[in-house]
Amino acid sequence: MAFVIAGEEQVPVPCDDKPHYGRVLVKLSGEAFAGDDAGFGLDFGKIDGIAGQLAEIVELGVQISVVVGGGNIVRGQTAEEAGMDRNRADYMGILGTVINSLALQDTLERRGVVTRLQTAIQMTQVSEPYIPRRAVRHLEKGRIVIFGAGMGVPYFSTDTTAAQRALEIGAEAILMAKNGVDGVYEADPKKHPEARKFLHLDYLEAIRRELKVMDTTALSLCKDNGLPIIVFDLLTEGNIRRAVCGEPIGTVVGSMGADFRDGPEDSQTSDTQPGGERT
Repeated sequence: MAFVIAGEEQVPVPCDDKPHYGRVLVKLSGEAFAGDDAGFGLDFGKIDGIAGQLAEIVELGVQISVVVGGGNIVRGQTAEEAGMDRNRADYMGILGTVINSLALQDTLERRGVVTRLQTAIQMTQVSEPYIPRRAVRHLEKGRIVIFGAGMGVPYFSTDTTAAQRALEIGAEAILMAKNGVDGVYEADPKKHPEARKFLHLDYLEAIRRELKVMDTTALSLCKDNGLPIIVFDLLTEGNIRRAVCGEPIGTVVGSMGADFRDGPEDSQTSDTQPGGERT
């Protein structure tokens, strides 16, 4: 089987605040920072809430790195559709991630959390250059490392950046903190209320079904290196801590055993879980 549907799981084990992971990378969408319903701008109250959840994890002794998207500042795809050169549009999106990274860094440091911002494009006045071994050293010292400017080149998403950075620094999992999305569904539950949520999902199944967990390049990179992805709702207070502690929330994308069944139609028991969005 390539997945497990909600309702087929065993009784969840409550989080006991004992970290299941020692080093993680948290992927945040730019929309999670957005200041309006259209998904643009900065809402510093929301950013402070995110910073509070990250600070909570630092206190558990977990090493945290962060990759932030830039869709709330500018979307490269939208700019390209308006006639802009793809390369310039992507570079605008890259710079948007730096704006979000600086906002998150400032909010964390006002909470007393020591951070470092590393960017793939050199911006010596505001950040360090991306140097993997230096990033690891910062993590070992208990600092949150924020990776800005994506991969530093066009045509690569911040999802791919998250996968690559996580692998290079030796993260044990990617935490895909979604904005109001509580996991991965077999269809868009807003259009299909009967859609069921996956608890566990194989990489290839996610790619085959085009479930948009993250882009195909990033998913393939995770699959080739056995890096698990945990998709969960960022807006539920304490969810990052729950994910780090191994509490079964959201959807876990990873390798599945050979004994798993081959499709939801083979499922004998399943629960419909309406709400949220398809990711």
